[in-house]
Parts: sequence; structure tokens; C-alpha cells
Amino acid sequence: MMDVLNALAIKILNHLIQAESWAQHRLSSHAGAVVKIESGPFTFNLGIDEQGMFRSVDDGAPCDVTVTLPPDLPARLLLDRSSLFSSVKLGGAADVAESFAFVLRNLKWDVEADLAQIFGDIVAKRSTRIGKAFALSLHDALGKGVENLSEYAVEESRILAAKREVGNFSASVNQLRDDTARLEKRIARL
Repeated sequence: MMDVLNALAIKILNHLIQAESWAQHRLSSHAGAVVKIESGPFTFNLGIDEQGMFRSVDDGAPCDVTVTLPPDLPARLLLDRSSLFSSVKLGGAADVAESFAFVLRNLKWDVEADLAQIFGDIVAKRSTRIGKAFALSLHDALGKGVENLSEYAVEESRILAAKREVGNFSASVNQLRDDTARLEKRIARL
């Protein structure tokens, strides 16, 4: 199963990289390097060849870079893509890690062009427009669902304390600490 997923990941990444000559150029300078991607139970090993493309490598091959994806990757993809790259952990050779991260951060998939090759321009354009509208609606619905769940947990069920209540409690604790310190000083003077 992992071999199939690894082959699929390589095929998808290579398809995206082939459309971007700058990405191939950037990765080709690290030919022979091995990148290990860890995401929960899944581990992918990707080798970089002389053309700046990815290739399959043995699981036991020593890796130059380890990329650890956050456990909440699917949620971040749907709700907050901007925080995804800041939550990824990179380890290993800094130059390879920087190039790999730069390429992944800046690769763009031209879905419309790929669909146009299969179905034609009109279907591709309309499908892309519908897909973007659906993705935006899904993002909005998920965001509102999280907001509603948060409001329920704080306001109605009282499972969580409201931010203002935590602030008031902290201020009261600080005031009590200061009052206690003043009282101790008065008692010490007696």
C-alpha cells in the first residue's frame, strides 16, 4: 500500500514540477539527495534526480532532509492553508530543506489546463469555476461551524471559559497577590 502511495505522490509532484522549469532547476542542484516526508502513519521517501525530478528510493536509504507534517494537516488544508507551512518541521541539510520547501511553497497546479487536455477548454473553465465556488463555500461553512462550536462551548455549555472571564480572573489573582504581599510587609513591621 505504501509503495502505491509513494508512487502516486512522486507522479503528482513530478507532474507539477514539469510545468515549472524554475522548480526543476532549483531541485537539480541537489541531485542525489533523499527527502523523507512523515505524516502520521505515512512515510514517503523521495530521491531527487539530475533533472530536478523526484524518483523512488529504498526505505532504508539515508535521508538528507526529514519533513514532518502536522497531525492536523487535513484541517489546515481546509481551514487555514497559510498556517500549514509554518507548522511543518524540517530537519537535515539546510540547503536541501530550503530548496525543497521553497519549491513546494511556490508550486501551483494549473487545474484548468489539465482538465482542458482531457475535456476541452469550455468544460475545463466551467468545472474550475464551479470547483472554486464549492471550495470557497466549503471553507466558509467549516469556518462558521468551528465558530458556532466555539461559541457553544464558551457561552452555552460553559465547557470553556470566555476570554474576558479568564482576563478578569487573572487580574483578580494579581490583585490578591499584591494585597497579600502588602499585608505580609505590614505584619513583618509589627
